[in-house]
Amino acid sequence: MTSHPGIVVSALTWNLFHGRDDPPEGSAGHADAKRSLLDEFASTLDGLRWEIALLQEAPPRWLEPLGRRSRANGALALTSRNELAFLRAAIADRFPDLIKSNEGGSNMLFVRAPGTIEAVERHRLARTPERRTLLLARVVTPAGLRLTVANMHLSVPSTGQGEAELLVAAELAVEFAGADPLILGGDLNLRPAQHAHAFAEVERRFGLAGPTGGRAIDHLLARGLEVVEAPHALAPMAREVLEPGGRLLRLSDHAPVVGVFGMR
Repeated sequence: MTSHPGIVVSALTWNLFHGRDDPPEGSAGHADAKRSLLDEFASTLDGLRWEIALLQEAPPRWLEPLGRRSRANGALALTSRNELAFLRAAIADRFPDLIKSNEGGSNMLFVRAPGTIEAVERHRLARTPERRTLLLARVVTPAGLRLTVANMHLSVPSTGQGEAELLVAAELAVEFAGADPLILGGDLNLRPAQHAHAFAEVERRFGLAGPTGGRAIDHLLARGLEVVEAPHALAPMAREVLEPGGRLLRLSDHAPVVGVFGMR
């Protein structure tokens, strides 16, 4: 905790689960979704505290409506399953729990206006078994803080590729950032309790520190910034929506992770 940060920025990372809900245990009246949950995700995202948002497993066609609802400028990097996008989208609008991840995915970055995105780079981290893409952006926050943001969704643990992807992503991000402060985050699919060496290595080599927790896989690592509020997962109610008739929607199978950083 820092007592007198100069400029403060709130950051969020959230895996959107391809725009689907994940029913809470014992929820009454739950049934598979028969419609798009874009409005629910957009409202929830807008209501959370952030100036910079990193999203993963985000339907690519949601970039414009999510940005508009949150009054934010955005950029994306396509990941996997984006061929025949118009057909996938049509099915996803009616049967999101049927098509699941086959709708297609992306990593998205948003900066609340009047913040801006000055430059963007995209780098492929893996081709198989699924395409993994690093989204890099040089941004200026609403408060005028200039920094670099790196957003990614790394390969699942069963591939054994995640640690190497993290190190490559960190090296690319640091090179892109130069002397600017850096936030590197997303769904890393790496738990510090099981991959302590990888997190120690990115801190030693690149100065990126501050994983969310020992069992967490969603992280916001920082370099050149003071930690005002350590990254932490929000309670389930932060992503729950009560519909008419008593049906409780819990959006995504991931909790948003938020952190606050300061720069003198």
